[in-house]
Amino acid sequence: MRSKLRSITRRTAWLLLLLTVGGPHPVCAADTSSPIGVWKTFDDKTGNARAIVRIYADHGRLFGRIESTFTPGGEHRVCLPCKDERKDQPIVGLVIIRDMRKDGTDYDDGDILDPESGSVYRCKMHLAADGTRLVLRGYIGVPWLGRTQTWERQG
Repeated sequence: MRSKLRSITRRTAWLLLLLTVGGPHPVCAADTSSPIGVWKTFDDKTGNARAIVRIYADHGRLFGRIESTFTPGGEHRVCLPCKDERKDQPIVGLVIIRDMRKDGTDYDDGDILDPESGSVYRCKMHLAADGTRLVLRGYIGVPWLGRTQTWERQG
């Protein structure tokens, strides 16, 4: 009887362990209906992974901060070409998306910084591919005079 009880207890323990670490939980899964979360960015020219950006909400607006970089030595770089308060600030931790506001299924009215050039562009963005991709368009003046990037959701 004890042997059978131990066997059931072990099986139950293994089952609980598998359920605990075995897969994504709804509480931990990313909300794919919102851009809030962690995104991988890519270089426009090479297509290589460039950085990890966390998009977060603050007072009803969305912002994006660089959390890490794939560029060798990038964790020690600062934004030399930046012209605003971000000049000489470390790239890791730099807020590159500011003041994005929800407008239907899109987000706009904010701006995005290219830390390589220091240029700041107006920005529009929207979710695509069931919320696993974020399409961003940086532009000057009108949206059709700009550049588009697609980021991939992480985690």
